[in-house]
Amino acid sequence: MVGALADWFAVTALFRHPLGLPIPHTAIIPERKDDIGRGLGTFVQGNFLSGPVIVDKIRSVGVADRLGQYLAEPANAAKLAENAGDVVRAALEVLDDDDVGPVVEQMVTDRVAEVPASLLASKALDAAIDEGHHQAVVTSLLEATSNFLDRNTDTIRARVERESPWWVPDAVDERIVARLTGGGRRFLAEVSADPDHEVRRQIDERVQVWVVKLRTSPEMEARGEEIKDQVLSHPALRSWTSNLWQDLKAALVDASADPGSELRSRLEQGIVAFGTTLQADGELRAKVDGWMERTVLYALEQYRDEVADLIAGTVERWDADDASRRIELQVGRDLQFIRINGTVVGGLAGLLIHAATQLF
Repeated sequence: MVGALADWFAVTALFRHPLGLPIPHTAIIPERKDDIGRGLGTFVQGNFLSGPVIVDKIRSVGVADRLGQYLAEPANAAKLAENAGDVVRAALEVLDDDDVGPVVEQMVTDRVAEVPASLLASKALDAAIDEGHHQAVVTSLLEATSNFLDRNTDTIRARVERESPWWVPDAVDERIVARLTGGGRRFLAEVSADPDHEVRRQIDERVQVWVVKLRTSPEMEARGEEIKDQVLSHPALRSWTSNLWQDLKAALVDASADPGSELRSRLEQGIVAFGTTLQADGELRAKVDGWMERTVLYALEQYRDEVADLIAGTVERWDADDASRRIELQVGRDLQFIRINGTVVGGLAGLLIHAATQLF
């Protein structure tokens, strides 16, 4: 009984005052709850949130290798692409069009304003000349001019008759009109049919001279900037840029929600390709593992103290009696065995002592 009572007293003293008596060094958990919380936070901080422990765990897991295996599976890539689409859609729907629209408009106009117009035009003409695309433009202009002559023969005839002296017969005027229009059409057809025609070579030379001038002439540079400013300030362009965000947003929302869209398809393909590359490329895996270690260690250094404070603060907010009662209920079965064991051991010890006194 002495052993049983001693064990009952010791166990009870952990959680409350035995028999409600304020005996010193009893009700340990309620009285020192805050100290226990701070100790628990310090213990977790020092033994579980230390750099070497975390790094060893990351290296043993093989984050990059597992990540590559996961991403290389098409089903996982499809799920990630779907989740990414949901995130994109939710983010776009939260954004205020009145706030984002002017920002996009300003970004577009600023970006265009930074590009020298004359230099851009010279590069475009250079590319067109190198590929011979300008000849197609020349051919189109020749055909357009020939069609213009066909459509405006009556206008040309009326102008010739008006400018011709009164004494010139109408038949002569008609022959002049026929020579002008017919000769012009034949000449245009000849130039259009011959890629090496002298007129085409002269056009090439003039275009090349103009390209050099666009690059080097301050006057052409100033004129290009003037035209660019006029274009940027034009109401039609302003209207287009102001609606650009709405159009872009609508397109992204539709594409992110559509499993068969090009956006989702490309995203899935990119995820699978990255996972496959991550599995095959040891150097890339090492980089990913290193990045993961640095990221986790940085977060650990920044927030380790906050985790300890969170544990300590949470324990401090617990009601002392309630916390003690909950802990006792969690370990209650073991506590009963402690009391029973104390009774049995104490009883056996008492029997041995009694037997010894009787024998000796």
